Amino acid sequence: MKRFRVAMDIGGTFTDFVLYDELTGEYSTGKVSTTPKDLSIGVLEGLVHLVKDFAAIGFCVHGTTAGLNAFLERKGARVALITTEGFRDVYEIARGNRPDMYNIQYRKPEPLVKRRDVFEVRERVLFDGTVAIPLDEAGVRDLAVKIKAGGYDSVAVVLLHAYKSPVHENLIRDVLKEELPEISVSISHEVAREWREYERTSTTILNAYIAPIVEEYLTRLEGEVGSGGMEEPLYIMRSNGGVMTAEVAKAHPIQTLLSGPVGGAVGGASLAREMGVNNLIGVDMGGTSFDVTMVVNCHVDVTNETSLQGFPVLTPMVNIHTIGAGGGSIAWIEGGGLRVGPQSAGAQPGPACYGRGGTLPTVTDANVVLGRIDPEHFLGGNMRLFQDKAQEAVASIAAQLGLTVEQAAEGICDVVNAKMADAIRTITIRKGIDPREFTLAAFGGAGPMHAVFIARLLDIKNILVPRFPGAFSAWGMLQSDIRHDEVRTFVQPVREADTSTMESLYSLMEVRVGDVLRRQRITADRMTFVRTADMRYVGQEYTVNVPVPGGQLNPDTLTSLTAFFHDRHQQIYGHSNSKGAVEIVNLRVVGVGKLSTGVKALAMELCKGEPKPRRVAPIIFEGRRLPTRIFVRDALRPGQLFEGPAIIEELTATTVVPPGYRVEVDRFGSMVISAMGEE
Repeated sequence: MKRFRVAMDIGGTFTDFVLYDELTGEYSTGKVSTTPKDLSIGVLEGLVHLVKDFAAIGFCVHGTTAGLNAFLERKGARVALITTEGFRDVYEIARGNRPDMYNIQYRKPEPLVKRRDVFEVRERVLFDGTVAIPLDEAGVRDLAVKIKAGGYDSVAVVLLHAYKSPVHENLIRDVLKEELPEISVSISHEVAREWREYERTSTTILNAYIAPIVEEYLTRLEGEVGSGGMEEPLYIMRSNGGVMTAEVAKAHPIQTLLSGPVGGAVGGASLAREMGVNNLIGVDMGGTSFDVTMVVNCHVDVTNETSLQGFPVLTPMVNIHTIGAGGGSIAWIEGGGLRVGPQSAGAQPGPACYGRGGTLPTVTDANVVLGRIDPEHFLGGNMRLFQDKAQEAVASIAAQLGLTVEQAAEGICDVVNAKMADAIRTITIRKGIDPREFTLAAFGGAGPMHAVFIARLLDIKNILVPRFPGAFSAWGMLQSDIRHDEVRTFVQPVREADTSTMESLYSLMEVRVGDVLRRQRITADRMTFVRTADMRYVGQEYTVNVPVPGGQLNPDTLTSLTAFFHDRHQQIYGHSNSKGAVEIVNLRVVGVGKLSTGVKALAMELCKGEPKPRRVAPIIFEGRRLPTRIFVRDALRPGQLFEGPAIIEELTATTVVPPGYRVEVDRFGSMVISAMGEE
């Protein structure tokens, strides 16, 4: 019987697992150290620990960092770029804007493809899709010889106006597959089928840069779980908030870039709907990074264009703001001041308290010094920490600052808390959003430990810690459905828009999306399609995405679409021009294939009174050692209420509740933490 649904999420320090048993309706979790040299080793180790018989797995979804790591560490493939004759320098020139205007040391990011690796081919397609110059196929075969001799691992093909007519790109792909069957080929119209040559080139090159790494990793992992007896396809978390089979992921590797962090955003949206909370700020603090996401009206915030380390990416992705702040972030001195991160001790050697050879002080070491992490009960007692090594590491910083070890430890926590609060301000206050109107949902191995302190800096009154927070991103993956996106550029003023042409494009995209969903075992009755349009005021550069009212097109629809655009523009930018001319730029279709996500286990009985602590220990808060009750999360029951200072320990995380806050366990098993005196 295929009774298990399992999710696996690779982090910088730990790899997390969540297993749902459809027979009993119960969840279980696991956590193993990430294995950076070969990520699949840690994945299989944790999976074997949870499921002895892989044949019993009915659904398996994985959040992978293989592609993202290759990009961040600049260890991707050697890429050759093939482009239209005369346009060799599009990628090199890029854009003339300066994102950091007042930084006199600003430099554009180092291109992933050098100019010497760009090859031109004779062809020309005009803006309307008309072929002006036929493709020189003999020239393509000559290029194939040069590419093979150059030792390239991957090829990106980006031809002028291929978003309008991909005929020449398809011909080039056929030739390359014939001449170079062992080389990965990325075609721009399959990666980002919309206008703007530099952005489309950047996206396709990034796809080609990580493609061989992602393909090799997923092929190996598929083979290993298959040899273990798993008969169902392996699913991969997608950057747009959906999932896809490994087969589709190998064809669209760029959609795996935010594969891990996105699970937390999807989990946050599911949690918001479950609890009746419309707006959430999700904070995921792991060992290496701190990720911030927003859930508005119970929906994940998805953008159709983003930037990764200065490179534009034209592909739907969940909006995630990331900084280098995690449990493994290293504390250091600069100019006499204390700094924390972005450098991290990672999984190897890890914080000093891990006893794996690390000597530099980290955030985790500071929490051990303050007593907020029990060295004997870390990871549910499965991993012993060394308090003396944490003391030695923090003492090295304390001596330079003229502080006691405890003062330095609190200073490390204060600095990292301030950095994380500022990261939240970046996606809220700087965009005109008041964070006080949101609930802070804390997850990740270290998120619940710092959540209340971050919320206090932002004047957020309510904090939510879900069940198994340290593996929450993996839990979120189990709540996801299959999703696939298509886009077509269609530039026309709204008043002149040809609705029959628009309908034809939408229908064509729905057919293509439906084909992709069917390849992933989704039947027609489980498919839904959402139509949207990218719109802007005439003369603007960037667009606003607006849903098509009712999904149907007619003159009245265009009037409603324009009104929606004005409203949306007002919400985002604080102004609009109801009399301004509006134009459509891109048409989009989102296809969702409904998966059976399993029944969430709900607590039925409510308890009264305070829970009994496992013990009471002196914990440092604001320079004072306060008697603090230590609770075990598994022993808490819905309806129970208690006040801080308190610490709640569990397998995947530790929650710290300072004085002045109270905790209530709701009927879903989540802990709701609120400032005393607040409703």
